[in-house]
Amino acid sequence: MKKRRLVMRTIILLVLGAAVAYSLYANFTKDNKQKVAVGEMAPDFALVDMQGNKHRLSDYRGQGVFLNFWGTWCPPCKKEMPYINNQYHQYKDKGVQVLTVDIDESALAVNQFADRLKLDFPIMIDTNKDVMNVYGIDPLPATFLIDKDGKVVKYHKGELTENKIRGFMEKIKP
Repeated sequence: MKKRRLVMRTIILLVLGAAVAYSLYANFTKDNKQKVAVGEMAPDFALVDMQGNKHRLSDYRGQGVFLNFWGTWCPPCKKEMPYINNQYHQYKDKGVQVLTVDIDESALAVNQFADRLKLDFPIMIDTNKDVMNVYGIDPLPATFLIDKDGKVVKYHKGELTENKIRGFMEKIKP
């Protein structure tokens, strides 16, 4: 009886030890999600906006680009969108472009969201999450500031205030 209990305890300890070892291994070897670092060239991509216009990041060389990844279901995204729209109007004629990328939602959901908030900056949908994966986005919202030479000057995770957006626009204004 005692021997059987000792064997069972030993097996349980071995299983628990293996689980802890696997968890540590998985955490230390996992790919760091954010793949684009400050100082690097922003990976080029091409997506079509809600009006059918194609946007290629490299076409905006010479301008600053405020690149925002978001979703209609994301509360911080909803809160910052009007601020982004306001600052878009302030900076679009000063050499700063706003590009926003919705992650894998229907055109209907995105259009209804944009109409409700009266958003008029370019909104694209990353239907296969290709751009999201190249940039290593997690969680939403996420914003990259890209300078006139195409280099990432800042990466910000989380909700933005209007003052912070204004400061970011100033930072990438050519």
